[in-house]
Parts: sequence; structure tokens; C-alpha cells
Amino acid sequence: MFANKISPALCVLSALAMSVSGPLSALADDAVEKPTGPVVEQKTLETKTTFIEPSTDATTSITSTTGATSDKAKTSHGRPRIGLALGGGGARGAAHIGVLKVLIAEGIPIDMIAGTSIGAIVGGLYASGVPMSVLEENFADARLMKNFMTVPLTFRIIVAPIMVLPRLVGHKAYDGLYKGVKFRNFCNKLAPEGKRTIESLDKPFAAISLSLLDGKEHMLTKGDLGTALQASSAVPGLRKPVEIDDNLFVDGGVLANVPVEYARKLGADFIIAVNIDEKVELAEKKEFLGAGSVARRMIKLELNGLDQPQCIGADIIIHPDTDGISLVSRKKSDGIKGIKAGEAAARAALPEIKRKLASLGVLSLNK
Repeated sequence: MFANKISPALCVLSALAMSVSGPLSALADDAVEKPTGPVVEQKTLETKTTFIEPSTDATTSITSTTGATSDKAKTSHGRPRIGLALGGGGARGAAHIGVLKVLIAEGIPIDMIAGTSIGAIVGGLYASGVPMSVLEENFADARLMKNFMTVPLTFRIIVAPIMVLPRLVGHKAYDGLYKGVKFRNFCNKLAPEGKRTIESLDKPFAAISLSLLDGKEHMLTKGDLGTALQASSAVPGLRKPVEIDDNLFVDGGVLANVPVEYARKLGADFIIAVNIDEKVELAEKKEFLGAGSVARRMIKLELNGLDQPQCIGADIIIHPDTDGISLVSRKKSDGIKGIKAGEAAARAALPEIKRKLASLGVLSLNK
């Protein structure tokens, strides 16, 4: 299962390099730094949907502080708890901003968030109290993606042979083109002071990451926020794995790209899932004449095959139209396009969201 699902991430470099734009800039790598990372603990995953068939040793990771997450998850209103499951998808994560804008404007309560990769980044920063206007600005001007990839991917690939030279003299480093330390610091700087650890957030939050050592998904629910976001978004082959204590983490999207079940684990009674994959539509033969076109199609097909079953366990599924936005885009126009797509998809889902929440006594249909 691990080998089958990791292939989309490994295809990113070959399939999407041609779609990355922007001038070549000076090579600026991240400083080596071993962070004090989030605390994780393993416990058996209790699946609540019939479409998931975990192996007998499948586990999830959750904070070891007894009752800490569940206590935080309880609302003071005695109503069902609303959770968001924000999916991964690189630059397409701008759509999460649009979705959040609409939900907040319409008074839809958000009690907890589970996010994978860019979904963890958006969800974690929002849960830390970063204003939506600031988050929107960071996507609209591509600032966030430029900090995610400090140098354009095409340039990084070109200089990759040079970066291998230290290995010839005995220097050992984890595989990947970017370390992600600068991005971790960027996230922590963006978060308000006093809100830079997961346990300090106002809402229960989990960043989903995959351990290279045990091959299982983990919920990072305690510790440094920036490190958790760095680990959850460490795309294999693109970003180096993140060392936390005795573990080694990469992008959680390899196995749990839309973390519906993990939102349930946080304590959500009602889950709104946001899937930012490109939609699979009928293609024409001429579309596969260009270099990288077949690999891009395979990524789209495999991501959809992985993510759609995960979404079935949600009460509401919002699927913005992110077609044409590259996973690694640093274009401002793609950031703006993604935000607008998220807004449109959320508005289309509002009637059903309000109807279901009204039936649970959370909202009034007149609202």
C-alpha cells in the first residue's frame, strides 16, 4: 500500500518542473537546524467508514497528554462539534482560504481542524489566530509559496548535481532538494506570539504526517507549530524529511491527503472536508503530446483515486475547481484563482451545510 500511494509525490519533480515559472534567483539554502518538534503518541485507529480497509497494525499518533485533546474539543454550547478536514495539494491550497472566508462570514462554527500538507499549513496558521486577511494576502501575492520553495524548482533541479558533491567527501544528508527550515521559521513568525505551539492554539489542531520509519500516518498535536507544518508538507523527493525526536517525517498526503478520519479522532461530530485535487475529466489524445503530460495525468488520477474514498466519511465535501493550478506554482495569478475557486465552491455548498447543521440544532435555517 505504501509503495502504491507514494508514487504521486515522487512524480512531482519530473512531471511539474515544466510548469514552474519565475526568474532564476540566487541559490539560498536553509541552514541546518535540528528542531524540538511536536510530541506524538500512537494508538489504534478506529475506522468509522466502510471504505477504509486498514491493515491490522495500522496506527495513528496522538498527544500523550491524557484528555488534553478531548477536553479542548468539547464546546461550551452542548452542541455537535464541527471539524474541518483540509486536504493537501500544494499551491492549490489557496482554495482553502476562499472556503474559510465564506464559512467564517456565514457564521459556520469551526471547532477543530485536521490538515495535511498545505491543509495543515492553512489550518494551523488560522487556528493560531493569523487574520484571514493576512492569510489571503500571503497566497494572493505568492509569498507563502515562495517561502515554501525559496528557489524556483527548475533552478533547484539544475543545480542538484552540484549539491550532491558534498556526499563524495563523506557528508551525509537526508534526500530532498529543500530542507524547509526557512519555511518553518516563516510559519512561526507569521503566527502570533504565544501561539507558536500546537497546545497553545485556541482550537484543537492536528497536522498529519507520515513516518518514514514505521510507514504509518501520525497526528502531530503538540509541540512547535512551525515544525509540525514543515513535517506535514515535506513532499518526498522535493523537501527533505523532518527529524522529530527519534522519528523521520514526510508529507502526510502520501497516505492521508484528506484527513477526514483524523478530524473525527480530534473529536468532531460533523466534518466538512475540503478536497483541492484537480477534477478528473475526459481527456483528448492531443493533450498527451507534450513533455510531462502523461506523468501529470497519472498524478491527477492517482490522487483522485486515493482522496475520493477518504472524503466519503465526511458530512460535507467541498471540492473547489483548482484545474490548471500546478502543485508547485509560485504565480500570483494562481493564488488569486485558487482563493476565488474556494469561495465559489463554499458558497455552492452553503445551502446543504446550513440544512444539515440546522437539523442538528447548530444553526437556524433563517441564518
